[in-house]
Amino acid sequence: MRLKIEVDLDYHFREATDVLLAIEVAQLADQVLSEDLLTVAGSGPLKPIGAEDGIGRRTWMRAEGHCRASYRATLAVDRPVVAIGGLPASRLPDLPAVVVPYLWPSRYCEADRFEAFVEKTFGRESGGAKVEAMAAWIRREMDYVMGSSDSSTTAVDAFLSRRGVCRDFAHLMASFARAAGIPARLVSAYAWGLKPPDFHAVVEVWLDGAWHLVDATGLAPIEGLARICVGRDATDIAFMTIFGFGEMRAQSVQVTRLDV
Repeated sequence: MRLKIEVDLDYHFREATDVLLAIEVAQLADQVLSEDLLTVAGSGPLKPIGAEDGIGRRTWMRAEGHCRASYRATLAVDRPVVAIGGLPASRLPDLPAVVVPYLWPSRYCEADRFEAFVEKTFGRESGGAKVEAMAAWIRREMDYVMGSSDSSTTAVDAFLSRRGVCRDFAHLMASFARAAGIPARLVSAYAWGLKPPDFHAVVEVWLDGAWHLVDATGLAPIEGLARICVGRDATDIAFMTIFGFGEMRAQSVQVTRLDV
């Protein structure tokens, strides 16, 4: 699947502010970039740095006044759809060192608070079948409601309110998986077929020695996801982290399929 990504961010900063962007598609074996360009007007020099687990990169900028960032990319996604239901969970002692931290609770994924619920609700399943049951429960029990959460909403908050947006669904999915001893990390992505188009949050779970994508919202096909970066929770995968104050004037994300 060939995709074209078009992103425009229009912000205003009342004083000089450090900003960390994470909007560039990661170059990976299953998503190969042919064109890739980030341009920023209204900031000082850009400084790219690596992101978590060596996936993607972030870019520092120092912005003041009117600032506009534009990103354009063309890529080919070649990702077979894997039926994870039959995949076994990896033995914990066999986990690579970089995977182990994704077993633990984090700021937005209070996995330890879901252990009893997960065991009672999904205890009869194992491995990928358990992950599929968790995702199905979230889709069935949670309502996708724009504006129903904010930057302080955690997995527990979403679980109690039974509503949220993609990051809340992803936080809950990751929390359930970690509570069951299955490593899970948050993924920021562009999603073909997502309506309305926006940055999208999904999850990767570690099964049978590899990471596998899971979208608890069910709003976009896995084969049409273009990953940006990964991390413990929304803290690590935010498309823009502002170390100060900024005002959004306009924001647009478009994902177009080119080979239809």
